[in-house]
Amino acid sequence: MPPRDPADPWHEREHDPVSAPVPRPRDPADPRQWCAVAAAWLGRDRPEAALEAARRALDLDPRSESGADWGYRLASLAFERLGRDAEAVAAAEEAVRLAPGSWAARMRLGAALRRVPGRWRESRAQAARAVRYAPEEPDPHVLAGDLALLRGEYGLAETAYREALRRLPDHPGARINLGLTRLRWERPRAHHDPAWPVDPRETGRARRALERWSRQTRILLAVALVAVCAAEFGFGLASVARIGGGLVPLAVLAITLRQAHRVRLWSYVPRMLVRDLWLGMSVSVTLVAVAAYVAAVATLPAEAPPLLSGPSPGAPGVVWAGLAGLVLLNGTVLLVLRVLVEAWRGRPIRALAEFAAAGGDRTARRDVNVTLWLVAGRVWSVPVAVVVAVVVLDERSWAAVALVVPLALGWARGRAGTAPGLARALASDRGLAAALALPVSASVLLGLAGAAPALGLATVGEWAWRAGIALLIVPMAIFAARSVRAWWRGAPGPWRASLVMCDGCGSRLPGDAGPPVGLSGEVRAAFTYARGVVLAYADPSGPRALAVGAVSSVGPSGELRLIAASDAWEAAERDPRVAVFVADPLDRRFWAEVRGIAIGDTEADLLRITPKEVVVGEYPGRHQGRAHRG
Repeated sequence: MPPRDPADPWHEREHDPVSAPVPRPRDPADPRQWCAVAAAWLGRDRPEAALEAARRALDLDPRSESGADWGYRLASLAFERLGRDAEAVAAAEEAVRLAPGSWAARMRLGAALRRVPGRWRESRAQAARAVRYAPEEPDPHVLAGDLALLRGEYGLAETAYREALRRLPDHPGARINLGLTRLRWERPRAHHDPAWPVDPRETGRARRALERWSRQTRILLAVALVAVCAAEFGFGLASVARIGGGLVPLAVLAITLRQAHRVRLWSYVPRMLVRDLWLGMSVSVTLVAVAAYVAAVATLPAEAPPLLSGPSPGAPGVVWAGLAGLVLLNGTVLLVLRVLVEAWRGRPIRALAEFAAAGGDRTARRDVNVTLWLVAGRVWSVPVAVVVAVVVLDERSWAAVALVVPLALGWARGRAGTAPGLARALASDRGLAAALALPVSASVLLGLAGAAPALGLATVGEWAWRAGIALLIVPMAIFAARSVRAWWRGAPGPWRASLVMCDGCGSRLPGDAGPPVGLSGEVRAAFTYARGVVLAYADPSGPRALAVGAVSSVGPSGELRLIAASDAWEAAERDPRVAVFVADPLDRRFWAEVRGIAIGDTEADLLRITPKEVVVGEYPGRHQGRAHRG
């Protein structure tokens, strides 16, 4: 025997449990068997081997008559997983051409078009057709939900995922992505609308230019104001400070012109600012900072206004201090605001329940970990707000409000359930467990500090107050350390942007990789020789049946071609789901029913019916006949 070639996709090391070997077809001349091999390789996440098997199937059957659209669908899926999007679309379009009534081909084309810039609307149209052709299948609904989620249409996405879960309750993609809709997830390129007919790289270039302009301008203004204040208040160089400060807007203008030159899609910029909340806020804050800087330099006082000590400053000093604060602290305020808004956006408890229901999928585990960090941010922000309120109001009894945190967390734990995935995430990440536990402990101590004076325990209350504030500092340090480590390693961090949607996750192959429905020899014979074919379809007045007379032809892939009246064509346009019934003229007791999708072929003046389900049976004779799937 010749030695096995390690480059051969069928060569697998026996001790490798990750990917089991796929046996070669028993009949190497059968293209359907090669398609089955390609599907098996895709199930083992081996797209290279799957593509080779699909190509062999297409080489054996160039017109794809035996496997209809199956070979092209498998090749398209393999191309997609290899990142060859243009070839994936071309193969999917060929599958649709061969079987226009196949919901799997329509779904495959919609999934492939989703990755091509500027073709999102076409992708959505194909997904809608797949849902229309096969509303009983879960995967077309999942694809429709994914397209809506990518655009931020959370209501439509949730409806689609629920429809999928109604048909397959353990669908991992529907579960995980439904959890993301609960969190109001935004994809990494939130500024770009997938429906725009432009390349996202162009809008991404514009976004980076706006971000650089905002960042450079705010840093320049902050440094310039510090220098102006040092010259004015530290060295008494009032004229130098005002002249130098007055020249800074010219530098801002130079930065603006330089970055504006890199923006090529100015017509999309307003819509980008509306879609991306933080990009819009960054640009708006920069404009406010420029105005505040100009006003601060124009009203520069002779002496620094005392804010932390000394006599209270007058109204002009307070106004100037506010302007300076806008210039110097806008970045910090934006960062804190973003952390709080991202922590409080969406419903993480319901999302955790969905992620936990997805089982031990790797994507679900990652999203569980990130969502728990968002919950930790919420838990931490409540006692911090209580501390701020107590300091501002100067009333220690308000600290008792912090006791709501452990109560709310206990209620949330009951809503999310005791799923193993949540306990596993906390057990494997001690920093996350501490970030959740320490704010709860701090809330208990703050509540004790608020109630202690009324109980005559002033000393205990003071100790609890200080200990509670100290415990609130530790989660901040944990979050900062975890964020820096993730940034340094280029790994997912404890923030919302690390959430990922399920795109082909899980071991289950998508529905567009399944084989087409074929016709057995006896069913083909019945349709070929019968002269009493009946077409059933839906009408506004109800179900109707139409005698066709005979089937024009039966394609090698099982497609039926009928010559039908105009009312059948109109009915197929309203609802393409039809059924064709025939009785075998040779065997009088045998009958067959093909349920499928009818598409009108105007060039050939035929209705092309792609089978979805075949039912065969016998008329009752001496014994009661039984129908069975054919």
